[in-house]
Amino acid sequence: MLKFYFNGSPNPTKVALFLEEAGLAYEPVKIDTRKGEQFTPEYLKINPNAKVPAIDDNGTVVFDSNAILLYLAEKTGKFLPSNRAELLSWLMFVATGVGPYSGQAVHFKHFAPKDQNHDYAHNRYQYETDRHYQILDGHLKGRRYMVGGDYSIVDMALWGWARMVPFKLGDDAFARYPNVKRLFDEISARPAAARAIALKDKFTFKAEMDDEARANMFKHMTTKVA
Repeated sequence: MLKFYFNGSPNPTKVALFLEEAGLAYEPVKIDTRKGEQFTPEYLKINPNAKVPAIDDNGTVVFDSNAILLYLAEKTGKFLPSNRAELLSWLMFVATGVGPYSGQAVHFKHFAPKDQNHDYAHNRYQYETDRHYQILDGHLKGRRYMVGGDYSIVDMALWGWARMVPFKLGDDAFARYPNVKRLFDEISARPAAARAIALKDKFTFKAEMDDEARANMFKHMTTKVA
């Protein structure tokens, strides 16, 4: 059976959405990153980047959420739009732009040390994240889905990060992206999305962002590179 290594963050959640939408049998394996479980030798054999998610599909290992979505879509033939060039363009836009900049926007807004001046970094990642969502919103104007007329893995990839728009950019941010919000609401109303979000609730994850959690999630705070 396919093993799905996950936690409740955006990237694993979008893979959980695909698994639930496709009706694939899988075994969820909790990786509690605040406890440092991503650094165990066993998990590093699965994902040498020490991130989640990853899958082990009966000996075929895939890590990186967007690679997993593409692998599973091609394997099952599900949620693949016919225009492959457009699919790859927008999937990579999420993979290389929306995801990384969103992650940094969250870090500098909520988790960077308050005793240091991070105004430049904070402003840069807020600006770039907002710019990415403006592009997405413009693309979705007059379109139901990101690629073609059918729900696809690109919509799933976007949904995983769109869930955090208020946390990244402020409580009123969705008002600036009405087309993204419409797509987000439509996907969130799907039964598979509810199951994907609820998956984490079947397990106990460390909730406290204490010194141990910060050391495991933000190793640059304790490690200096010459």
